Amino acid sequence: MSSPPPAAGPRIRTVPAGEDRERLVCPDCGYIAYENPKIIVGSVVTDADGRILMCRRAIEPRRGFWTLPAGYMELGESCEEGAAREAWEEARAQIAIDALLAVYSLPRIDQVQLIYRARLTAPTVAAGPESLEVALFAWEEIPWSSLAFPSVAWALNDHRARLGQSAFAPAVAPPEPPLGL
Repeated sequence: MSSPPPAAGPRIRTVPAGEDRERLVCPDCGYIAYENPKIIVGSVVTDADGRILMCRRAIEPRRGFWTLPAGYMELGESCEEGAAREAWEEARAQIAIDALLAVYSLPRIDQVQLIYRARLTAPTVAAGPESLEVALFAWEEIPWSSLAFPSVAWALNDHRARLGQSAFAPAVAPPEPPLGL
C-alpha cells in the first residue's frame, strides 16, 4: 500500500470562510498563508553640527543612489532596535533615537515605513556591507537628484519641518498622484 503524497502547502488562492479577501490556502490541511505588509524601520540621523547621515546603496534596488539608513524590521526586535540596527549595518553608526518622525503607509508596494529622528552618539561612521559609501551632508549638500526613493525626500523634508520641536505628531506619506500622472 502506497502512502499519500506529501502535502504541498498553500497553493490555492481562494477566499477562506470568515475572510473577506483571497489568500493562499493549503487544500490538504486548510492552512492559510497570510501575506502582510513589510515593516521598514529607519532614521534621519544627525551629528552635533546638524549634518544628516546618508548611505549610497551597494545593493539593488537603486544601487548607487543615496538613502537614509533603513531596512526591514526583524522578528524579535522593537521598531527602535531595528532602526538602530539598520544604522549600524549600513553606516557603522551608533545612534540614539529621539522620536518617531514619520509613518509612511505605502499600500502600492506593501510597506509601512517607520522613520525616526536620531542622533549620532559616536563621531565615526563607515560604509557597512550594503553601502558603497556613507557621508554626513549639510542641508544644502544633500544629493537630491540622486535619492533612491521618494520616501527619503519625504523624511528629509519632514525632519526639516520639525527642527526645534520636541513634541510633534509623526508625518504621513503625501497622497499618491492618480494613475497616469
